[in-house]
Amino acid sequence: MSSYGLGRRQFLTTAIGVAAAWTQVSENAVAAPQREEASHGNSVRVWLTDVSAEQWVAPQSAVRFETKRTANPLTIKIDDSVEYQRVQGFGAAMTDSAAWLINKLPSAGRTKLMQELFDPSRGIGLSMVRSPMGATDFNASGSYSYDDMPAGQTDPALSHFSVQHDAPYIIPALRQALSLNPSIKILATPWSPPGWMKTSDSMVGGTLKSEYTAELADYFVKFIQAYRKAGVPISYVSPQNEPMGTPTWPGMFLSAYQESQVIQEIGKAFEANGISTKILAWDHNWDVPSYPETIFNDPAASKYAAGTGWHIYSGNPSYQTLVHNDYPGKEAYLTEATGGLWQGDNQTAFNDALGTWIIDSMRNWANGVMLWNIALDPDMGPLNSDTDGIAMCRGLVTIDPAGGKVSYNVDYYALAHASRFVKPGAHRIYSNTFGEGSIENVAFRNPDGSKVLIAYNSGSSAKTFSVADRTQSFDYTLNAGDAVTFTYYYSRWSYGE
Repeated sequence: MSSYGLGRRQFLTTAIGVAAAWTQVSENAVAAPQREEASHGNSVRVWLTDVSAEQWVAPQSAVRFETKRTANPLTIKIDDSVEYQRVQGFGAAMTDSAAWLINKLPSAGRTKLMQELFDPSRGIGLSMVRSPMGATDFNASGSYSYDDMPAGQTDPALSHFSVQHDAPYIIPALRQALSLNPSIKILATPWSPPGWMKTSDSMVGGTLKSEYTAELADYFVKFIQAYRKAGVPISYVSPQNEPMGTPTWPGMFLSAYQESQVIQEIGKAFEANGISTKILAWDHNWDVPSYPETIFNDPAASKYAAGTGWHIYSGNPSYQTLVHNDYPGKEAYLTEATGGLWQGDNQTAFNDALGTWIIDSMRNWANGVMLWNIALDPDMGPLNSDTDGIAMCRGLVTIDPAGGKVSYNVDYYALAHASRFVKPGAHRIYSNTFGEGSIENVAFRNPDGSKVLIAYNSGSSAKTFSVADRTQSFDYTLNAGDAVTFTYYYSRWSYGE
């Protein structure tokens, strides 16, 4: 199958051949942050990950800017007069499986885990959550939509619509996350609309029947209204997860022309109902920029399409820049990326998550990054019992529902390098980078004026580099495979300017 249809199903099937045994990386979350994440004056706070030593986002001794010019050829120059995209946040998906596992924890354990995931002061401050609309391949129960009907029956009036399935544990988990971090933005995405809307008459396979485009738009309206009533506002939706994939779990093929029509109907329905939720196109792999560009090139659809959702299963982040350059007014989000057994070791997993999905994606105009399951069990499930899933993906955390044990995985710590320090509303600012095999980096300025620099040594040997901001600089050495987050305030008064 060409990359046009490559989704997680094909990606994982290919990965089976190189899968290796996986060891949990840690049982401890990131240490509680100090009262201030950034230092004042010429002091710079430092948070280090040494993968080989299993040292994760650990506070180090502060370093200091000095008034000196550096001749180091590996000098990262920070310039906040050059400003790029606004950052909405970093996060992962509250799938049915993740919420079900979190709900299985004892009350104290559940509270502790949610704090460590979402609390900006006591945890890593995840600020974006992807929430599937109905069943995916990761479900503790079988396939479901919000308007299921017996085979052969339809419900164009949506008189049977209900989000009751989500009431016991999905909605409570989202509400708890919002209570810990009210700035969280939620992206809702269906893997499939109700089967009766589709040519397959099933959650699996098929495509949307053209006569149900308006009904699908109403389905989105009812979902957003029901979730808002339950205390869960939805900031973004995308019409279809991986619209050019055909998995054996819930899914639906949707051409760019079809999605353009759906976006128009959803947009008009949102306008009619006073809904401000933004619509993201595509929600599939990097290497098919023609799909979202087809939608943006249609004025009737483009007026409702705020941006693009991207997945990592084929292509690379440079395609985000391609679409940005063609349509600079559109947002971009990495909406799904998962680690798993095929990565083989912690270092490879960390390189993928921090180096590619966070640093490279943000340098290519991403407004936010969301990984896949927040939590899975030791068997990398639960999988949807009605479908043919693949138990190879890894959550941010692993929860053993039998004993209530929680283990924090490498993806959690990679996200922490960004989510704990880069606040919603930050802007990416200029920093030069040295690319793969050297010191990779990305820099931000937070709304409070503090600056954040994430640097990662993707080379095979230790490297000493310099960081320069205006007339100030400092030196730092990173071993191969290590990463660091620096936080500081630039003060003209402190530097005597």
